[in-house]
Amino acid sequence: MIYRHFILFIAALVSLSANLVFAKEYAFAFDKEIDAFERQDRENTFPQQAILFVGSSSINYWPTAEAFADKVVINRGFGGAITDDVLHVYNKVIGKYNPSKVVIYVGDNDIAKGMSVAETTNSLKQLFDKIHDDFAKAKIIFIPIKPSILRWSMWSDMQKVNANISQIADKTDYVTYVDMATPLLNNKGEPDASLFIKDGLHLNAAGYVIWNKTLAPYL
Repeated sequence: MIYRHFILFIAALVSLSANLVFAKEYAFAFDKEIDAFERQDRENTFPQQAILFVGSSSINYWPTAEAFADKVVINRGFGGAITDDVLHVYNKVIGKYNPSKVVIYVGDNDIAKGMSVAETTNSLKQLFDKIHDDFAKAKIIFIPIKPSILRWSMWSDMQKVNANISQIADKTDYVTYVDMATPLLNNKGEPDASLFIKDGLHLNAAGYVIWNKTLAPYL
């Protein structure tokens, strides 16, 4: 009996330790940006039924308020995010709002950080399901992982994730897959360098113009 209690005690310590490490990683990576979002919400009344943009740096760098000036939008992109990060702070970047549409760009960093196609797809599906459970009337618009110069060697896996999400969208009435990846390729089928900033990963103004025009009909 004593041995059994000892084993349970050790297991509890291991679990607690793992949870503390997990919490520290998230606090280190994203607290400053999430705190800034919460400060904005305290200082301003956030609109109901807005179009919510959420995801990684491609959302963060996107001047969505200017691009869609005729719409009510909220931008909650934070750089370096993977899908599990968005899920981790879900209540602070999605759950607290009452969006009419949720535009998602995330998954790029998942593959770049070594997650598999299946893991990335499953995390995205969890995110879709959670949003739909909370906001049954909200439309989810998924922007596929974009081809980029920096991560061109990963494009095959990224395409597989995109194909998986496209299939999910085909089977639901609340997820829409908008192909904003193909317009970023040149006539050789490679990332168009004229659409990216010097880092070869993020879009420049011309790249975002293409995204604006492609997405606008769905908003």
